[in-house]
Amino acid sequence: MRTLLTRATLIDCVEPRAQADCTVLLEDGRIQEIFQAGHAPAVGDAEVIDLQGAYLMPGLWDVHIHPDYLQLSDVPLADQVTLFGHRLQAALLESGIVGFRCAGAHHYMDVAWKRAFDSGQHLGPRLFASGHFLTTTGGHFLTSGHAKEVDGPYGWVKAIREEIKNGVDHIKLNLSGGIMGPAWDLHRHSFLLEDELKAAFDICKLREFKVMAHATNPQAVKAAIRLGAHSIEHGYILDDECIELFLEHDCWYVPTLSISHLTPGQATNDWEHRWVKNRNLSHSLCCRADAASDVHQAGFLKALKAGVKMALGSDIRPLKDAALLELGLWVRDGATPWQALVAATRSGAAICGMGDESGTVEKGKIADLIVVGSNPLEDINSVRRLQLVFKDGRLVSDKRAKAR
Repeated sequence: MRTLLTRATLIDCVEPRAQADCTVLLEDGRIQEIFQAGHAPAVGDAEVIDLQGAYLMPGLWDVHIHPDYLQLSDVPLADQVTLFGHRLQAALLESGIVGFRCAGAHHYMDVAWKRAFDSGQHLGPRLFASGHFLTTTGGHFLTSGHAKEVDGPYGWVKAIREEIKNGVDHIKLNLSGGIMGPAWDLHRHSFLLEDELKAAFDICKLREFKVMAHATNPQAVKAAIRLGAHSIEHGYILDDECIELFLEHDCWYVPTLSISHLTPGQATNDWEHRWVKNRNLSHSLCCRADAASDVHQAGFLKALKAGVKMALGSDIRPLKDAALLELGLWVRDGATPWQALVAATRSGAAICGMGDESGTVEKGKIADLIVVGSNPLEDINSVRRLQLVFKDGRLVSDKRAKAR
């Protein structure tokens, strides 16, 4: 199947500019050729889609997600698995999120949906599964239903082996507390003892599994980076040594600004106000988020200016809104629209090991693409003006009639 996208304003996420009047040929699920203005090819047997100057760019990635925090007592497991898959699909079709990296899901529902999507049984985004997130007894976010409590060096080794056996892509370790939790679950506290940390990272290294490390304070961040973490999630408090270690060890940082920034007192636009109202977070948790937000922003900016590798992850729901909100927060906190776009496209694919295959509009790459109605390099919220979504070169969502 050949598809010719004509009159595209191309944002390839390689060069920080929009290129007018481009033509892009899609064939066999990949980008076959890119033609600059004045060099359109013969149509032949290709289906032609005239973009009429709209903006063609890579699909978005959200590399820190969870399904809804539902308990089995509230919703049967089969319904939860179905709901998770539906929301992943909705995020692809309604918002152009083509890739997700999971950060915790009970009963390996993320593994099940990854296999379903990869096999072609169901249409959905690219999914990278973590299974449960692992923490200590009395660790982080136990009420979520996605945590597995383990203790002692061998306890950690056994739990990690169980995750590997059940088909995960990476291991999620919760090394410290968080903002969203009971009074004893604090982000300034670290949870693991030195021998537990070493055992957990040693077995991951032996089995060649990347560690996605929930680390929220300097002690946890530094320990995780030194032991070989692939990525640090949240990093609510970062000191100068943390930044130096990120650069020295070439470690990724996923800041999840939404956790500390989306409260009633901090919402700045209609999308944020609507989300905050629907979430209805308790007053005590809003206070914790508000108290952490300035320090979180300062660490984010410090990492951004230093050139730390950063990718966009939201850690909020619903999935179809989460990455779009997080993009807005990146720019609000001091990133340029270009930096935010790269974090949600090229870097999102790279952190998942797909940088050679996805995340930019280049010849030979997988054609997971979106078309939006105005320029996100001028206003990051233009990504909300979604017109088309392509998955493996096939048009799967067309919102042009609705946009009119």
